[in-house]
Amino acid sequence: MTGRGARPAVRLAGLLILGLLLASCAKSTYPYNWSIVPDSVFRPSKLILVGVWLTLSISVVSQLLGTLLGVIGAVGKISRLRLMRWGASIYVWLFRGTPLLVQITFIYFGLGVTHIYSWPDLNLPGLVVPGAIQAGIVALSVNEGAYMTEIVRAGILSIDPGQMEAAKSLGMTYSKAMRRIVLPQAARVIVPPLGNEFNNMLKTTSLLVVLGNVPELYVTFSRMNASGPTVFHPFELFIAAAIWYLLLTSIWGIIQAQIERRLARGTGAAATAGPGLRERFFGASPGSGLR
Repeated sequence: MTGRGARPAVRLAGLLILGLLLASCAKSTYPYNWSIVPDSVFRPSKLILVGVWLTLSISVVSQLLGTLLGVIGAVGKISRLRLMRWGASIYVWLFRGTPLLVQITFIYFGLGVTHIYSWPDLNLPGLVVPGAIQAGIVALSVNEGAYMTEIVRAGILSIDPGQMEAAKSLGMTYSKAMRRIVLPQAARVIVPPLGNEFNNMLKTTSLLVVLGNVPELYVTFSRMNASGPTVFHPFELFIAAAIWYLLLTSIWGIIQAQIERRLARGTGAAATAGPGLRERFFGASPGSGLR
């Protein structure tokens, strides 16, 4: 089936599923309170806004640290020093081969209970960062760094080795040539998957629910479902939570598209810089010819 023929079928299936859901709602004895959804999205409480802000903050910091670790890991994996290659490879193997949830609980509870590191609150000027949030950022960062290592390594290897040789012939050191010549060119290859990783990071923060004291977006809606005027309304509350996540990822999708277009300027690849907004959000383009 081609892309053009598939779209009406997909829409029809979506309408059918929606109709079945609405029919089930009509038969259910569950006490629906549909006002919760628009109130949570268009008139969010302070708790929800704090949850959104914390989700964004954790995501941005974790992605930045993860990208930095990825650059270090990538340089280590392509290093001529065997010890650096082994260290980077073991790091990637360990954190890509174990579940993120296990890493989060080990870093916070495991290190804490053994007093290897108890995660005391961090006092910054005008800000106190609880230990649970610190542990969550560390866990997300080191996990993300393992994936970014491979992404950055692929970007570096996509650059013609002659670029490094030419830089060295001009008297540049390896690190200077990497910073000024190789990495800026590799950014065009790195940015699209990096953007996808950040999109995923916005949703992965919900795993910090296991730490208990990290009131990000998912935890906020879980607490609203457990107490207050919206107690035990999971259907409406988690629809609202899903809408918030969709808003965050959609806004980032627009930003990512603009970044990719800017990086593609002057390269002759502006027309193929990446998928458009429709394809980025919904998948296949009208003429994609999907089977």
